[in-house]
Amino acid sequence: MSTAPTSSTTFQEARAFLSAQIGAGESYPFGPGAAVFKVEGKVFAIVDDAGQRISLKGDPDDNIALRQMYPGITAGYHLSKKHWNTVDTAAVPLDETLAMITASYDIVVASLPKSSGHDSATE
Repeated sequence: MSTAPTSSTTFQEARAFLSAQIGAGESYPFGPGAAVFKVEGKVFAIVDDAGQRISLKGDPDDNIALRQMYPGITAGYHLSKKHWNTVDTAAVPLDETLAMITASYDIVVASLPKSSGHDSATE
């Protein structure tokens, strides 16, 4: 079992992992400090650079379980509390954060039309 991260290195690793997702694009529609990551125009992550928090889409049942397991995971900030969690990267193990990023990305890719060229089964 991994231990909770203690530095901004973990946040930077998670941020780099977001950027590495196939077809991921980063923009700042809410101004500096709040990066939005999208694939084919659909949001899969919102990053609060100042607070080192990342909001991610998730399965509603999994979201509840994750909130119960980690105090650093809360209902999505200014988002659907059912479908989004906000992760404090300084309080949640990196491997769990990366797994949540992958799940969020996969949820969005699975919702894309087949004509988009993305196939979550092969990515």
